[in-house]
This record gives sequence, C-alpha cells and structure tokens, in this order.
Amino acid sequence: MYANKELEDLNVAASALAKLILSLPDTHIVFAESCTAGLVAASLAGTPGISRHLCGSAVTYRPITKSDWLGVSAELIEKHTAESLVVAQSMAKCVLAKTPEAQWSAAITGHLGPNSPLESDGMIFVSVAKRSPEEIELVTSSTRKLETLHRIPRQQAAATVVLEELRRAIEMR
Repeated sequence: MYANKELEDLNVAASALAKLILSLPDTHIVFAESCTAGLVAASLAGTPGISRHLCGSAVTYRPITKSDWLGVSAELIEKHTAESLVVAQSMAKCVLAKTPEAQWSAAITGHLGPNSPLESDGMIFVSVAKRSPEEIELVTSSTRKLETLHRIPRQQAAATVVLEELRRAIEMR
C-alpha cells in the first residue's frame, strides 16, 4: 500500500535487532503492543532462527485487555489513560513478569489516529524492561511525536522505535 522510508527503516531495525539477538544464544524477548498491533513481533518473525529467541507479543489494543491479559492496573489506566508513558512502563514490566523464559521486554502504546485528540495525535510511549535475578527493572522509557501523518507509516515508524530502543538496551547490558 505504501512504499516509504518508514517501511525501509522498520526492515533495517528488525534486521539489526535480529542479528544481535541471534548472536546471544540464551536471550529471549517478549513484546506488549498496542498501537502497533503486533507489527513489532511480525517484523522480526521473518528472520530464520528468531523463534529460538522471540517468545511472543501480546497485542493489547483496548484498556480492558491491558488489564486482563497483562495485569496493568485499571486504576493506573484510568488515572493516566491507556496511552501514556506510565502505562507503557507497566505493560513492559507486566508482560515480562508473565513470560518467565524472557529476559527482555518492550512495550508500546500511543495515539496513531485518525480521531486522536489533537494534542496527542502521533504520540507514542515506549518502554523496555529487563529481568535480573532479583527483579524486573525498567531500562528505558520514552515519549515521541511521530512526523509522518498516515496511519500505516506511523505504525511502521512506531515499531521501528521499539526495535531500536530494545536493541540499544541489550547492547548496553
């Protein structure tokens, strides 16, 4: 549908993360995706051998699904909205807690439009978490405003941000 820079960037980011993950034999990752609707995990799934490292992705589009599937507090969602940095942080920690095999998680939520509130249109919230022997800790979290205006390129750009942030976090481990 769209031949664009965002798709090219997504493919580059997926390839870079896959190459890194494949070089780390005992590393497993999991995602919690809202506005990207599974595109983060799907972008990695085309890499041969990635199934040894990719545990899965919980696509939790609706607030109640974030609560029911992941365990994100309904009160947290009500206070901050489902599209907020604190909810992305909770999603990253919760999906990792529910996936004992994984050492890393990344989560995304946001407003990709159409019909988003004007002040938050194109805003995404990304968080990466890591499991240590003692706890699950947040490694990085960010808020970004996407430049592109169309929904599919926005999803591609958002998925790219998730993949790049997870790759950087793992590299800095």
